[in-house]
Amino acid sequence: MLLEVKQLMVFYENALALNDFSLQVDNGEIVAVIGSNSAGKTTLMNAISGLILDIQVKEKRKGGERVTVLGEVWFNGEDLSRMSPDQRVKKGIVLCRERHPIFPESDVLENLHIAGYLRSRREIKETVDLVFTLFSNLAGYKNRKAGFLSGGEQQMLTIGMALVVRPSLLLLDEPLLGLSPAMQTKLLSAIKTIRQETRVTILISEQFARPLLPMIDRGYVIENGMLTLSGTSRELMKNPEVVSAYFGV
Repeated sequence: MLLEVKQLMVFYENALALNDFSLQVDNGEIVAVIGSNSAGKTTLMNAISGLILDIQVKEKRKGGERVTVLGEVWFNGEDLSRMSPDQRVKKGIVLCRERHPIFPESDVLENLHIAGYLRSRREIKETVDLVFTLFSNLAGYKNRKAGFLSGGEQQMLTIGMALVVRPSLLLLDEPLLGLSPAMQTKLLSAIKTIRQETRVTILISEQFARPLLPMIDRGYVIENGMLTLSGTSRELMKNPEVVSAYFGV
């Protein structure tokens, strides 16, 4: 088992964002966490990546809302629960967030090289070549400033930047949000290829279940911060509750 989340609970002041949530991800899987807006998906991703600890410190420093985190995050048999985000990146966990920050004044190639600061030149070149193979749209825009890319192209760039870090576990937080159906199809095809070409394990949080469910190995359904359903892709697509909530049938 690569990742195990055990009884995770996150409070923002008195509001419960995650309630006793547990999941497991095995090596080489594509696993989805599916839920509506504000279900707790981003909080879960922040907790796995360690970003929630940074949020906790920043809120305390500025006298903002109190953030409480309980439970455990295990990765490769090691408890990372109190480990900082940068330490988790070095362990192999890389988060690609919704509206992930890019460097808009730098061109596409520069953005990819900046992301690879922990890697050798050879590793960066290998991964950049893969990124341009995966995302042919970006290949023609190597020298274009990232701020002038479309929303879908920027999403491709952020995933490319995450890949340059060479993760063992790639966390994708709502990658389909705001994309056209055609761009969603391209992105999902690229995600499947990423798994095939790099063998990286992928955990996706998403509210658009219809295009995502056919390509995953397993999925978890989250509502109001709680796990309500889990199963294989086939099991979830046959579940009447999932069909009703996410397929409009």
